[in-house]
Amino acid sequence: MPTAPPRAPRRAPLSDRSPLPGRPLSDLAPTGWLAAAIWLTACAAPGDGGGSPAGRAGASVEAAPAALPAALAAAALSASAAPASAVPASAGSAHAGAAILGGAPAEPASAGSSASAASAGAPPPGSASAGLPALPLQAPGACPADMAPVGGFCIDRYEAHLVTEAGGELAVHPHYKRPEPGVRYLARSGPGVFPQAYISRVEAKAACAAAGKRLCTRREWQRACRGNGVHRYPYGPRGERGRCNTGKAHLLREVFGEHPPGGWSYERHFNSPELDQKPGFLARSGDYAGCASELGVHDLIGNLHEWVSDMVDHDLVMRLAVEGVERRDQPWHEGNGVFMGGFFSTTSELGPGCYFTTIAHEPTYHDYSTGFRCCDGPTLPAAPAGAGAKKQDG
Repeated sequence: MPTAPPRAPRRAPLSDRSPLPGRPLSDLAPTGWLAAAIWLTACAAPGDGGGSPAGRAGASVEAAPAALPAALAAAALSASAAPASAVPASAGSAHAGAAILGGAPAEPASAGSSASAASAGAPPPGSASAGLPALPLQAPGACPADMAPVGGFCIDRYEAHLVTEAGGELAVHPHYKRPEPGVRYLARSGPGVFPQAYISRVEAKAACAAAGKRLCTRREWQRACRGNGVHRYPYGPRGERGRCNTGKAHLLREVFGEHPPGGWSYERHFNSPELDQKPGFLARSGDYAGCASELGVHDLIGNLHEWVSDMVDHDLVMRLAVEGVERRDQPWHEGNGVFMGGFFSTTSELGPGCYFTTIAHEPTYHDYSTGFRCCDGPTLPAAPAGAGAKKQDG
C-alpha cells in the first residue's frame, strides 16, 4: 500500500503574532492560515457566534451573497496561491494545529450531546467482531446495506474503519495506529466502531479500492450532507451545539501542554497514538444520533475530517470563492488534497457544516484528526468552476 514519504508536507510562511506570550507561532503552527486560526480562536468569546468571524463581528453568515463578483473570486485566487517553503521533517505540517490553543469555540446552544456513554470510555484495541464482511445488496442494483443511496451513487453511512484479512477472518486495525506499510487494508463502515484516524488520502483511497469502492468526490460528500434540501448542516439550516461531535477542547494542549519540550513535532505530537485514545474526544461511529442527514448518513460533521478524491486546483479555489459562505483563508498549492467536515475540536472556521473544506495539505498528510469514508457507483460530475452556490435556507 502506498504510504507517506518520510519528509513532512509543505507549509506556508507563518505570522509572528502568537496568542502565547513569549512563544512564536513558528514553534507552534505549520501553516500561515493556522497562525490566524489559532489567534482568532484564542480571542473568540463564547456565544452564539462561536469561533466564526461572523459571530465575533455580530454579522450573520446567512447574509453572505450566494455568488461573489468575479473580481472577488480572482482576488481569492491570487491571494491564496502562496509559494511553499521547505521545512525540517521534525517540524511537519499539521492541520489539527488549527485547534491547538484557544478556548473551544461554541456553536448556537441547543440540546445536549447524544453521544452514548461508550464514546466516553477509553478506546479498546480493535476487535474482530467489529469488522463486518461485505453486506448483501438490498435489491438488484441497489446500494449495500452499509451504504446510503444518494442521487445515483452510494455512500458509506458511517465513517470508515480499517480491517485486515488473514485466514478467512477479518480483524479491525486499531483506529489510533497508523496503517503499516505493505499491509492490505479494506475500508469498512458500521455503527459502534471508532473510525480510523491518522490516515492520508493516499492510504484512504487504497483502502476504499481494496473494498471495491472509491473515495467520494467533494460534490458527492456535500450532496450526502445536505440531503434533498439546501441545508447547511445535515440536520437543518443552523448549527446546534451537541448535535455533532464538534467544538471540544483542543486536544494537543490537553495532552502535551502549551510548551512541549523541543517544540511541536509532526510525528511525536500530531500523530501521537495517545490523542485518539483519550476518553471523551473521538466518538464511535453513530454515537451522536442527531448528527445524521435525512438520507441516513452519519457523522459527516465533526468527529474526524474526511478525505475526498478532489485535488486542489484553480477551478476548485474558484468554486470555494463563490459558494457564498464565510471561511478563513488557507494557503494552498496545486495538487494538495481536500478533506471535509471538520473534526471534534472545530466548528465553522473553514465553512459552516457541509461547507467545511480544508485544502492546505498534501495527499500524503495525516494526523489524529484525519479520517475518510467511501462511495460507490457512477461519479457525480463536478460543478462548473464559476457556478454560484444554490440559494440556501438560512
